[in-house]
Amino acid sequence: MRFLFVLVFIFSASIFAQDKNAEKSPPNILFILSDDHTSQAWGIYGGILKDYVNNKNIERLASEGAVLENAFCTNSICTPSRGAILTGQYSHVNQVYTLSEPLPPGHPHIAKELGKAGYQTAVIGKWHLVKQPEGFDYFNVLPGQGRYWNPILKTEENWEDGYTATSGTEYKGFSTDVITDLTIEHLNKRDTSKPFLMFCNFKATHEPFDYPKRYDSLYINEEIPEPASLFDFGKETTGRTFKGQKLENIAARWKKATEDPENFWTDYPGLPYPLEGLDSVQKRKKIYQKLVKDFMRCGAAIDDNIGKLLDYLEAEGIADNTIVIYTADQGYFLGEHGFFDKRLIYEESLQMPFVIRYPKEIKGGQRIDDIVLNIDFAPLMADYAGIEKPDFMQGESFREILKGNSPEDWRSEMYYRYWLHHPDRPAHFGVRNERYKLAFFYGQPLGMRGTDKVVTKPAWEFYDIQEDPKELQNSYDNPKYAKIIAEMKIAIQNERKKYGDLDANHPEMTSIISDAFGNK
Repeated sequence: MRFLFVLVFIFSASIFAQDKNAEKSPPNILFILSDDHTSQAWGIYGGILKDYVNNKNIERLASEGAVLENAFCTNSICTPSRGAILTGQYSHVNQVYTLSEPLPPGHPHIAKELGKAGYQTAVIGKWHLVKQPEGFDYFNVLPGQGRYWNPILKTEENWEDGYTATSGTEYKGFSTDVITDLTIEHLNKRDTSKPFLMFCNFKATHEPFDYPKRYDSLYINEEIPEPASLFDFGKETTGRTFKGQKLENIAARWKKATEDPENFWTDYPGLPYPLEGLDSVQKRKKIYQKLVKDFMRCGAAIDDNIGKLLDYLEAEGIADNTIVIYTADQGYFLGEHGFFDKRLIYEESLQMPFVIRYPKEIKGGQRIDDIVLNIDFAPLMADYAGIEKPDFMQGESFREILKGNSPEDWRSEMYYRYWLHHPDRPAHFGVRNERYKLAFFYGQPLGMRGTDKVVTKPAWEFYDIQEDPKELQNSYDNPKYAKIIAEMKIAIQNERKKYGDLDANHPEMTSIISDAFGNK
């Protein structure tokens, strides 16, 4: 009897120890990143599309986790945002400014740090940081944007620099489905005694917004509601200081792709799409309908595959100990201001939709208002992995915020800078706080790769997001806001000093900054 008691005691102690070890084991991290999948098309953020998007799995994540209402990009374009996510640094620190720069050789980032801490690390799908990925145990990535159908992906074994698909392996099927299947296939080969950091990076919903055949008929007989500013045809009525990327530009691309498909850079679904004989209003309405329907069809495939990944975690029995993050590298204009594309400090482009689930620690159904930046994602992952925030990271972990404990000293404003200058979308920087936004369009290429050499006259824009949430009127010259604008100019200078973005290597900015801020 005593022997039996001892055996029971030992067995119970063993089970208890295993449970305690499981509690202490670092969580897995599944970071799902899409391209341009803007908050307007997620449904969970409300808006005119909320009743039209397919989002049952995004809603599933939101109900079981936390949604960030004010997550923002620090440089709203694909390559720099990915650099910021990985490094926790602004563009001027990680040196990824536009679409042409890789991370410098040997540059630190979150996968390298978690690898040192015993994590298995991998990235599958869109990489878009020019050179071969460093610091991952495994990668299988698209060359540049890659293609939607039968994508080619490159591993270490068949790597060649460049965005052309001259090397790599072709996988049959639709890109989003393929990348998910490859992610699951890799996870099936993991060492189950170690935690993993897995980046599953979709090409979708990037232009040309293609979608799998299962969604050919989605929205086919529906009229999608239009944004209030769809018929903004120019800066004259809004006080905006630049032209922007108008919807008519994508219609011109459709036309070129139809007329010369062999020589155009991509192909779009649903061509030809005739627009002849329409007046300006009719034409814009018709362009918008195609853009938004294609975009939501493309997003529907993402939602399908989020569900597939969540189901896999459940089937493996690791859902409770896996942090799942779904976000997009920036926002995107879907007809607002008459625009498409991103790049700007305006809300539709600036906001990054973000949802996170971690059953052990994050209460489901939360909506969080604190200002979070993409440079905070890497410190958060380091925090969850149990390692101290590396000195090179400029962002901060928001783990306590996700637990419902917002630090008293958490930021109340954010700093943004866009470097890829073009006269229609000038280079600019600015600050957004809880109510106001002030942006300085300095209009200089500063020698950055891919920029237009035509400079533009420096200009200011100011918006009261509470009174003008759609940013329909530039209020910079409104005397009502003079005191606030003066305070925000000081805030911009303070943020630039805080992050070390002082243009020391750009002498052409000296007089521009001096004139703009009165520092004479």
